Amino acid sequence: MRRQKRTYLVAASAAFLTLLTPSIAHADLTGSSTNGDADTQDTDQPDISATAWVRFNTDKNGSSSNGSPTGSLKPTGNWSPPPCWYRPTYTPAQLKASSETVWGEQSPSWEWISKQKAYYADGEPYTDFNMENADKGYWWSGYSPKENGGVKGANDCNDPPFWVDKGDPPPPGHQNAVTADVLAQLAYRRILIPTGAAAVNPPGSQAVRIPTWVWLDPAVFHPVSVTAYVTDYNVTATTTAEPVSIHIDPGTPYAQTFPASGDCTGIGTAYNPGDEGNPPCGVVYLKDTDGASFQMTVTVTWKITWVGTGHPDPQGLPAGTFPHDQDVIVREIQSINR
Repeated sequence: MRRQKRTYLVAASAAFLTLLTPSIAHADLTGSSTNGDADTQDTDQPDISATAWVRFNTDKNGSSSNGSPTGSLKPTGNWSPPPCWYRPTYTPAQLKASSETVWGEQSPSWEWISKQKAYYADGEPYTDFNMENADKGYWWSGYSPKENGGVKGANDCNDPPFWVDKGDPPPPGHQNAVTADVLAQLAYRRILIPTGAAAVNPPGSQAVRIPTWVWLDPAVFHPVSVTAYVTDYNVTATTTAEPVSIHIDPGTPYAQTFPASGDCTGIGTAYNPGDEGNPPCGVVYLKDTDGASFQMTVTVTWKITWVGTGHPDPQGLPAGTFPHDQDVIVREIQSINR
């Protein structure tokens, strides 16, 4: 695995901020389609034990390996996963080497260097960068994927490195330091949901004033999940997406949706031979497409919940949506008078 050299933040002053933002592999939230591996992690990891990395298990995530396309959810409202977070980053020896390099440069003031030495090396409160506890924990620092460089808040994780013993939660006061809650949000951004066309009946072309039933195949549109975890800190979270409703936009004002709002509870009802009347979820087209087609959009809403360390009961996160456009040809039925 390729690793990049990093510098770190040893003061709150922005003048000495060298927080890098290396690349991270994840599913974005813009609707692109991709695949996940069974067990993944950031492509740019700190040079520490893998048991201290933030890792992701995606064996229950959506996958196109079965022939069905997948895509990333768009969260509802203005919510988005953290643009930066704090994670285990340095061993005491690594932080010591980097600090002494910075202290040897000409730019930092002597007053600033003295405060840093006192805090990390001279017993106020740490001695020699906590080398005596090297096997008991790590120094944590801020991280942001480089693709978040223009995202609001991506550069806000600029607290000086702080120590966390293995198995302990991070100290309060560091927003987005990795906890079960933060891991759940990071797992959200990696979720891939099944996508594709909704099922319709009649199959193929539709007819003017003949009800079109619309539903999703539950064998395709099923719950998916991603688990994020940090082994050394005994923290884990599993985020699950479940399809709960669909909205139908028939693609033309010359149509009537059922229900009238176009909002169907659940994923629609499959048509069975002999079903009559208006569908519980569907559309009736009032005009033919005259050799062209209407673009019907079926938007699926996915409920998002998570469980994790200290949170055995499902916790909610903002729902996500994914639209799919499909062409519908509508023909006029010709009657024959005898």
